[in-house]
Amino acid sequence: MATESTISGKTKIVGVIGWPVSHSISPQMHNAAFREMGLDWCYIPLPVDIAKPDAISNAVRGLAALGLAGANVTVPHKQVVMPHLDWLTPAAQAIGAVNTIRVEADGRLSGDNTDARGFIADLREHGVVLEGTRAVVLGAGGSARAVVFGLAEAGCLSIAILNRTEQKAHDLAMDIRSFFPFCRLSGHAPEHLALMASEAGLIVNCTSLGMTPQVDTTPWDDAVAFHPDQVVYDLVYNPPQTRLLQKAASDGAQGINGLGMLIWQGAIAFERWTGQLPPVDVMRSAVEAIFAGRK
Repeated sequence: MATESTISGKTKIVGVIGWPVSHSISPQMHNAAFREMGLDWCYIPLPVDIAKPDAISNAVRGLAALGLAGANVTVPHKQVVMPHLDWLTPAAQAIGAVNTIRVEADGRLSGDNTDARGFIADLREHGVVLEGTRAVVLGAGGSARAVVFGLAEAGCLSIAILNRTEQKAHDLAMDIRSFFPFCRLSGHAPEHLALMASEAGLIVNCTSLGMTPQVDTTPWDDAVAFHPDQVVYDLVYNPPQTRLLQKAASDGAQGINGLGMLIWQGAIAFERWTGQLPPVDVMRSAVEAIFAGRK
């Protein structure tokens, strides 16, 4: 990795576009990876205020003009960057959001979404078999779109989406079904939780309920029990053990938080930019060190 004393005109720059981005742990994670690989690269925060007119278009088109190699994109810009890119991967088109931009050799900007693959990679790493699995997804927002796309692509037999606004769950199911017609996708209101959960092998929380500082909230009905052969995945990773995961553990189910998804989506972006296999263990150690320091 390039350091303050070694950054030169040859250093390749990438970063993260968002507002705010001061809390992002991606710089530490990626810079640790660059250092491990001996790459003359540097990852920086790129705050872009969405309230300023033309800020997004100027920032995105400026990536190539400034000689950056690419960028990650985080909230609230994952959708609004899309019209300013030259082309999108099928995953980005289907999910309707971009979290990774690459500046191509000719200066064109390609948009990708590594969230779905990062989510599936973390499940695989935990030994979760997805082919033929029945899944329940809680929430129908942007992260749910990536999760549902990933699960359908991975071969899940059926995916039931539960959301407070039932129409949003139906719309998401229909959108993803157009890409994966052999996966049984359906949208439901939360009242159907008990019935859907009883048949599911995998349950995924894509809401923010349980996230710090609202650690006492949960998307789950405590009257509905998990069973030992279920996997409960919570995209929330701060705190590492949410109320949802605590209940899963007490009922004997396997619980997984979303930290691995964060690491894997970053690792896939690293490979997209550099063309090299990412040092995932180094990236994980960097992230874990950050959270250990916050205790």
